[in-house]
Amino acid sequence: MAFSSCLCHHQLALKINLLASASKHSKPIFSLKAVNTELYGVHIGCKMTSDWSFTGGSRAIIVPNLRSSNLQRRSLWLHASWFTNPQLAGDAFTIGTAAVLPFYTLMVAAPKAELTKKCMRSNIPYVVLGVLYSYLLYRSWTPDTIRLMFASKYWLPELPGIAKMFSNEMTLASAWIHLLAVDLYAARQVYQDGLENEIETRHSVSLCLLFCPVGILIHVITKAFINTSRGSKNEIQ
Repeated sequence: MAFSSCLCHHQLALKINLLASASKHSKPIFSLKAVNTELYGVHIGCKMTSDWSFTGGSRAIIVPNLRSSNLQRRSLWLHASWFTNPQLAGDAFTIGTAAVLPFYTLMVAAPKAELTKKCMRSNIPYVVLGVLYSYLLYRSWTPDTIRLMFASKYWLPELPGIAKMFSNEMTLASAWIHLLAVDLYAARQVYQDGLENEIETRHSVSLCLLFCPVGILIHVITKAFINTSRGSKNEIQ
């Protein structure tokens, strides 16, 4: 009887020790809630877990979702880097070229139409091209730009420096927009001079699109030839 009582007491003590040991080392963790927020345009995710035990009580652990945050940060960086990507220079080149073509088309296809006259009196195209050029110039400007533009000791441009400067696609795109604006302005002057003096300007305006100095020269020759022809007819009459 005494032996049986002692054995039962020993088994009960062993069970209590096992439970105490299990409660000390066992810390079941389970997810409570996932928290997602957005800070300055960057999506931040985290998970809250509960760490519970018999002896230590419970506490909340916040585990940041670094993968989600890194992906969102990378997406934001790619979106911002588009402004420095050479694709911007290509898009500006295409948009600028397409923007001036309707004006040349009107001056060549319908030079005496009221729509053409009204459009060519407007300064909006030059304002748009000027803003686009200014932005591209700002994006392409570097600390070496002035040095490359005025490379000689007399502060005069030199061809090697200009060639090196135009090796940058952004600089090349800004130069192209510059040419488009100047060529369109020259073509408008040729067109309006033709209207005032009743001189054919379609061929001259067409040349101004691609070879502006040649277009101006052809207009001057055409104007001189027509004025001479008109003077000869007046003398005969």
